[in-house]
Amino acid sequence: MTATARDLPEDLALPLSSGEEWWYWLGGRPAIDLVNTLRERWRRRVETLVSPGDLGLWLVEARLLPEPPRTTRALLVEARELREAIDLCLQAALAREPAPRAAVAQIDGWLGHATVRPRLTIGDGGAPELGERKPRDAARAALAEIALDAARMLGTDEAQRIRVCASETCSARFYDRSPAGRRRWCSMAACGNEAKARRHRARTKGGERAARAGGGRRREGRLPLGHPHHGCRGSRLVRGAAHGAALARPGHP
Repeated sequence: MTATARDLPEDLALPLSSGEEWWYWLGGRPAIDLVNTLRERWRRRVETLVSPGDLGLWLVEARLLPEPPRTTRALLVEARELREAIDLCLQAALAREPAPRAAVAQIDGWLGHATVRPRLTIGDGGAPELGERKPRDAARAALAEIALDAARMLGTDEAQRIRVCASETCSARFYDRSPAGRRRWCSMAACGNEAKARRHRARTKGGERAARAGGGRRREGRLPLGHPHHGCRGSRLVRGAAHGAALARPGHP
């Protein structure tokens, strides 16, 4: 598992044959990491859970299973539907609007598979030991754990910590675990630094334009040849006043 997020190249061949290369783990919890498997929701909507094999491997990378489980095309469709139901509820929470009933029902439908099935066995010393039974369908059970994580987040005050990255070129959702609850970026190292660089470039260009405009205003402050005050001390005062007015304009360096 890697937390590094990479933007998708403009020339990326779509649809992907496998999405493994483009998974990232900045959501802060499994339910949001699943939502983020649909990249660029704001533009190309790139699917990275491309095949049943992708789904099985993703569940391992998400540390929900120790090894790839058996998966089917039908389960992949169900996983994508669960993902979109979670995202609809995330968006409703962000907008402070009621969650869609169908989406809530979709998540709730998975919770029955998340129930722990206890098992009592004899331990090495002969004493009974309480454990858990292995699920009949490991992949479905793992997806149910994701649904349970979503339910715990959406059905409690934790919903107030749901965020969408503030970058203009990112649609990643994340759970804000910062003490102050004011995190803005899915990744400060990626989107945060890029946004800072973008603002710096904009300020630099704005300053250059203001400087050029200011130079033009200073030239306008010169008195033409033949003016009664041209060349006298008064002309320098006029030019100085024009220069001061240019410096006072917003955006001048």
